Amino acid sequence: MARHIDILEHPQMAIEVATATLAEGLPIGLPTETVYGLAADATNPAAITRIYETKGRPRFNPLICHMSDLAMAERYAIFDPISRKLAEAFWPGPLTLVLPLQPDSGIHPLATAGLDTVGIRVPQGFAGELIRAFGRPLAAPSANTSGKISATSADHVDDDLGERITLILDAGSSVVGVESTIVKVEDGEMRLLRPGGLAASEIERVAGKALKRKKKASAAIEAPGMLASHYAPGAAVRLDATEVSASEALIRFGTPNIPGSENAVAVLDLSTTGDLAEAAANLFDFMKRADATGATTIAFSHIPDEGLGEAINDRLRRAAAPRD
Repeated sequence: MARHIDILEHPQMAIEVATATLAEGLPIGLPTETVYGLAADATNPAAITRIYETKGRPRFNPLICHMSDLAMAERYAIFDPISRKLAEAFWPGPLTLVLPLQPDSGIHPLATAGLDTVGIRVPQGFAGELIRAFGRPLAAPSANTSGKISATSADHVDDDLGERITLILDAGSSVVGVESTIVKVEDGEMRLLRPGGLAASEIERVAGKALKRKKKASAAIEAPGMLASHYAPGAAVRLDATEVSASEALIRFGTPNIPGSENAVAVLDLSTTGDLAEAAANLFDFMKRADATGATTIAFSHIPDEGLGEAINDRLRRAAAPRD
């Protein structure tokens, strides 16, 4: 199994061991405020290849590249005025901006899936400190087998990928619990490519304009998290449940009265008070818990499609989508 280092107890050791492992071209389990990432040197093709191989991830699906700060990001990507305004307002934090690459940026085309753009994020806390110490950007998709539930703890990473990686840094449970919001600015207009841990309303407030959503599905993959089937447990997923059977696990929001819940395999409450931030933080952990019960289906009660509920429902729709 992978070596664990508690970054709260041993921060300097974590930095030293992690930078040495990354310098060898090996991916590591990295805690961020959103979810745990599988991080490797974004400029090293062998390291990026190991990310794809470890996850079993399709190589047409690009990777987010994480930077220590805006100044570092400017060395790799070109910022328009709106993107810069959003970066200054929300970095470090759960916002990814899809930007044109600088000429000869050094980010390897494997990380961008050959696109002329790159998704960039500046994470909060330890992850940013590690990138600063390492001196190069880290490509870091979520630390889980491709298409499956994202990891929000070191144990989640170990259970899924522990036999395939050598190091997992442990910071406890992820605070946000869902991946970053992804935005792309084109011709002065903002497009929401993936809802996430930063509410769309906050982005619109700072930018002073509306975020455009896709009106219909597109086959083009411009950013991570855009595959139709994603974030999926082993069990089937059923949304907006108004009743539940004895073979199902139920995950509720706001503790609604769902007929049949007394006979369900398990009942978990994302937030008894209807707090969407609490629900987002619990989402992937509770999906893993429900899946571990052996239930044939995980049924979710209705979750409002507002604020962080937009990101939660995005993940649930992809988890419930038909699978290959």
